[in-house]
Amino acid sequence: KAIFDNNLTYLTNDNFSSQFNADWANKLLICIDEVLFNKEELTERIKYLSTTDYNKLEAKGKDKREVEFFAKFILCSNNEDNFIKIDSDETRFWVLKIPSLKTEEIQFLERLKEEIPAFLFYLQHRELATAHKTRMWFTPEQINTNALKNLMRNNRNRVEKELASILLSLMETFDVDEVNLCPLDALQVLNRTRIRTDLTQLRQILKKDWKLNNQDNSRKYQKMVIWQDGGLELIPTKGRYYTIEKSFLLRHFEDLENDETMRE
Repeated sequence: KAIFDNNLTYLTNDNFSSQFNADWANKLLICIDEVLFNKEELTERIKYLSTTDYNKLEAKGKDKREVEFFAKFILCSNNEDNFIKIDSDETRFWVLKIPSLKTEEIQFLERLKEEIPAFLFYLQHRELATAHKTRMWFTPEQINTNALKNLMRNNRNRVEKELASILLSLMETFDVDEVNLCPLDALQVLNRTRIRTDLTQLRQILKKDWKLNNQDNSRKYQKMVIWQDGGLELIPTKGRYYTIEKSFLLRHFEDLENDETMRE
């Protein structure tokens, strides 16, 4: 605020959720503190505003009007695991974990203000370390931080995590690198656990979230079965199965990989 003055504004979760945006629609920087967006529509709103050049400005008692929109968002939260709902292939968020001060600094803000002239001089004379390669400037690889991976991992629902865990256990048991699976197989297996789901959700996980394609025609494959005692088995059957690779699960569920390593 000391640098950008009236070109920057602070919002709360409620402010951003409101339909009225006249107080922030024309700002350069929009800072939202203690973010906790637990609704997907708020994530979609952020995603839209981060790429659009125009937005509807709306004030109480007045008609909407279209205005140029050039704001950038800074979201701050102590809840690093799930402060916002995002997909596993999201490319619009650069998530950084800022280390805490090791000792309390009472005059920290004043010292920061003293550094403003030097900081602005640095910004004006620095050489850019990256080229403009995407609409968000940075490539997905450049913003793929550990904090972003942690956020994506914790956004996965319990059904998805449990299914991935069971599949990894099956692969370890039978020493295979991939498993063929139909949604009904997954439903029958998960029904043996405390996780409750349905075929619609499982199809969405396999097709939309995991971006897998099933076979065009019914083919023979080894079906996964879990018995009452928890034992796993593969039995021959036919169906339009999906193929899940072990490398895919380990890449997208790193916490499960750590569990497997500990068991070994």
